[in-house]
Amino acid sequence: MTAICGILSRGDVAAPLAAMLEALDAYGTQSGAWTEEGIGLGVRHRPNPVGETAVRFDGEAGLALVADVRLDDRETLCAALGVPHPDRADIADGALLLRAYRRWGEECPHHLLGDYAFAVWNTRTRTLFCARDHIGARPFYYARTPEGFVCASAVEAVLAAPFVSDALDETTVATFLTRISLTTPTHTFFRAVRKLPPGHTLTVDGGARGEVRLQRYWHPERAPRARPASDDAYAEEFLNLYAHAVSARLRGAADPVGVHLSGGLDSSSIAVLAARALRRQGRPAPLAFSWLPALGAAPPSPAHAPEYALIDAVCERERMSVCHRSLGVDDVVAVLARDGSFPGVHVHLNEEVVQRAAAERGVRVLLSGWGGDEGISFNGRGYDAHLLLSGRWRTLAAASRARGKSPVESWARVVLSLIHPRLPRTVGRLRRGEGVLRRRWLIDPAFARRANPGPGRLPRFVGVRRTRVWLLQHGGLSARMEGWAAGGARRGLEYRYPLLDRRVLEFALGLPAEQFRRGQWTRWLMRYALRSVLPPEICWNPRKNDPARLEPLLDAFAAALPVVRRMLDARAKPPSRARYVDLPSLRERLDADRFRANPRFAPLANALQFLDFS
Repeated sequence: MTAICGILSRGDVAAPLAAMLEALDAYGTQSGAWTEEGIGLGVRHRPNPVGETAVRFDGEAGLALVADVRLDDRETLCAALGVPHPDRADIADGALLLRAYRRWGEECPHHLLGDYAFAVWNTRTRTLFCARDHIGARPFYYARTPEGFVCASAVEAVLAAPFVSDALDETTVATFLTRISLTTPTHTFFRAVRKLPPGHTLTVDGGARGEVRLQRYWHPERAPRARPASDDAYAEEFLNLYAHAVSARLRGAADPVGVHLSGGLDSSSIAVLAARALRRQGRPAPLAFSWLPALGAAPPSPAHAPEYALIDAVCERERMSVCHRSLGVDDVVAVLARDGSFPGVHVHLNEEVVQRAAAERGVRVLLSGWGGDEGISFNGRGYDAHLLLSGRWRTLAAASRARGKSPVESWARVVLSLIHPRLPRTVGRLRRGEGVLRRRWLIDPAFARRANPGPGRLPRFVGVRRTRVWLLQHGGLSARMEGWAAGGARRGLEYRYPLLDRRVLEFALGLPAEQFRRGQWTRWLMRYALRSVLPPEICWNPRKNDPARLEPLLDAFAAALPVVRRMLDARAKPPSRARYVDLPSLRERLDADRFRANPRFAPLANALQFLDFS
């Protein structure tokens, strides 16, 4: 992965650009820079990187480009750009990107497929044009102040510019300390630093006006509806798109390639398709990395055995090896002690050890099934509400009975969800005798009143398509990918996401709702299409509980709490961010037995990752 940065200022740019490149040291030891009056662009990378290695300059067109990019469907793009056939295999993605901008200008993202974040400076118009891919697989942050404009692949690099303040955005802090499920595609923890939202471009006027224009170019709600077809036709089209998306993400990836493998539909299918694509190329099968802990000499317990069996079924079929790595107390403490205001800190605890294991084995590219739940393997949330409101009550009743529920129970749940999306869960807790008014979060009460994060608003999930559009746009996907990109960069690891391929997503968005719910089955089309690819015990697994992963994770977290308590108690004075956190309540919860009795993970993890307790 290549990190990029840029600065546009009426003052000196060389020194600030050097400081920004230095702040990107996690991305590698090698760097390049290009400057002229008022503008500077830079890249940083490891030796023999997967991506771009230099600032590209086209003197004839007067264009300079920095890019973190991996393009798909290069043959079509090369043909549109008039690249001669003999040159197409070797032309770099950055060179294609520069040609695309020269040909189409600010419309070029409409013609690009793949993962990218880039900035191109036009010396003739004195404008800086920036763009981010449709889903946000590559990070892009920026700040605009009276002194100038800066952008980079990492928040640290933006803050390294001398005129960018590191003052916290208290609304974002309050939101993080109270509502982990609500994220934003634009804000960061720092008031001056913003994200370029996925599927958007940003044009900065380098003249006296310094205007900034933000435009959206990808609209998932406008994805064309699929033509009426049979299940077999839909399944065949999806499988062709999916296999191509997996193969495309193997381009440029040196051996060994890594894949996530949980035993679920998404990761298992990617692992199988990647293994088969690599085998056709005469390359070794990918290395699989699991969130399940390493096994000792004894076999897994009966409760845990099914999870290992699903992973083993894939590995045996495709002759793959799997790496299980146990999560230790030191791993938990190390993650919690990092500064939570920067992306990369909120890497899933299990993913922390996967990243380390992958780096130890020389993996540079890791394929992940992240994003499938919002796309083709969506579970159909919103379907029942759509049936109820559209008067298709018999269909709703039949679907309820197929899932083993009474129609009255299903209708009641739908009505409650329409009143408030969280109400069915609250009612369920009351029926089980659980408390729902207990204070969960660890925000300082005075700060909460001042910052006023509010209760947060979730949409009424009505309709399969509308629900997925909201999930794709509310920021959760890009936030996870930003964190994994930053965490992986520390170890030279690049993530790629086949299920977030734009063609796969748009195909999924266009499907009829019934392709996601069919009788007792959720994720219907995904299961049906993969029935010849996956072992049946995975393809037709009605539910996927994961006690083999969750129980050791909670045990390690609980064992880490007394260690954190001792670190906090050893401080001579309270942490600088203590004014944001309810420290008395936090100290009470740093008790392993109390946590095991009531394992509320998110409030504790959020408060500790934000609090500088180490």
